[in-house]
Amino acid sequence: MGEKFPAPTLLIVIFFILSRLIPTMGYSLRDDPESIRLASSDYGHILRENPAAVLYPTSIDDISSLIKFSNNISTPFSIAARGHGHSTMGQAMAPNGVVVDMMSLKNHRPSHASGIIVNTFNLSVNNNNYYADVGGGQLWIDVLHATLEHGLAPVAWTDYLYLTVGGTLSNAGISGSAFRFGPQINNVYEMDVVTGHGDFVTCSPQNNSDLFFGVLGGLGQFGIITRARIALEPAPKRVKWVRMLYNDFSAYARDQERLISVNGRKQSNALDYLEGSLLINQGSPNNWRSSFFPRSTYPRIISLVTKHGIIYSLEVAKYYDQHTETTVDKELELLLKGLSFLPEFVFEKDVAYVEFLNRVKSGEEKLQSQGQWDVPHPWLNLFVPKSRISDFDAGVLKGIVLKRNITTAPVLLYPMNRTKWDDRMSAVVPEEEVFYTVGFLHSSGFDEWEAFEEQNKEILKFCASVGIEIKQYLPYYETQQGWMNHFGSKWKTFRKRKALFDPKKILSPGQRIFNK
Repeated sequence: MGEKFPAPTLLIVIFFILSRLIPTMGYSLRDDPESIRLASSDYGHILRENPAAVLYPTSIDDISSLIKFSNNISTPFSIAARGHGHSTMGQAMAPNGVVVDMMSLKNHRPSHASGIIVNTFNLSVNNNNYYADVGGGQLWIDVLHATLEHGLAPVAWTDYLYLTVGGTLSNAGISGSAFRFGPQINNVYEMDVVTGHGDFVTCSPQNNSDLFFGVLGGLGQFGIITRARIALEPAPKRVKWVRMLYNDFSAYARDQERLISVNGRKQSNALDYLEGSLLINQGSPNNWRSSFFPRSTYPRIISLVTKHGIIYSLEVAKYYDQHTETTVDKELELLLKGLSFLPEFVFEKDVAYVEFLNRVKSGEEKLQSQGQWDVPHPWLNLFVPKSRISDFDAGVLKGIVLKRNITTAPVLLYPMNRTKWDDRMSAVVPEEEVFYTVGFLHSSGFDEWEAFEEQNKEILKFCASVGIEIKQYLPYYETQQGWMNHFGSKWKTFRKRKALFDPKKILSPGQRIFNK
């Protein structure tokens, strides 16, 4: 029989019961104004929800005990794991509940009873497959530096490295490498997860597979990732990095699709990275994500954008080291041969591998110095089927974005291969073999974000009205029907897994999937 307390559960009750049950617990449960403030907002700065408290765990047992306690009272309180807080619509918040600050485990070396290392790097080779055991609260930038000490690096990346491992694996983790190596969730061998029951479970495709596949891309609904065994490969040294401009969308899409068709994981002649983006008739050709175009070319590029309204930028990269430095130029030349880019608008860089992977950081520092980083970010990220991408270009990019004329932030647009995604996982993508990711990465003033949100709603409404079957990435829906439509044929399995691993609906309330 559970103990009865009023809802929302009072912080003093949480303190009292936890300290009574676990008198030697080394956790820190806080409700001071600064802790509450930091946990009540995220990178989006659009929604704000105050938790009752924030848990700063010093071990995985702290997290497990908190979840078990919530399960054992008559009115359970909600719990949300927070990494670097880079969500945009409150996904890592827990209104009147407890937010677990996963990054507080970052500098601790726990001694779990199972002997599993969860917050340090354990590099191993297994059947010629390199891997690292990495804590869920670790940042990818730290994973990079730690693995590079061994001449290795993760296979799959996100564009921004200051995100936690558990955070990206709860979504998918995508970047320009996904067309070839799949999202980050497809490059995980094993995980430790604390479920919604508070149970500590090690899972893999062979053991506790339902939990393994559910958690990957599962938006935090089934458990909190405390360790992930991620795939590594020998790290390259440098990168040939090229951008090409197009004024014709059909040629742009055709060339992107051709390039991602060479996508074998072991193919030496394949690209290592491909992304596309838009140049729209506002602002500098270089945006906050990276500075690439030489300043001397600005007048020519701006003139081109002014003439056409939208210019499409194709960005590709080929990695190399001392063994391939004599062949990389030829391989890249063969890959780009016959493409339809504007020949007078081709730009190339040769940079260190770490500089390339961490390319967004300089843009962040620039915006922070200008006071433009901690502002609202009304982002919209979509997956669009290949068969409708031309309709999307005409109806959304040219028909909505250009007409509204408010978009100054990066707009990403590039294709992926569905065969690189594991359909057993919770993440949802369009049914077609090739689909595009489109990201509207807006930043705004605190009194201006509503205009971008209205544009986002108009884009979604347009796609629904003309039958473009999009899927949201980093999804946000206000109704359960919206979530049911999002998951489609996976909804039944998703709901079944929720009932199995978090039946009291304690975890990740900020996603608003199972909220009453």
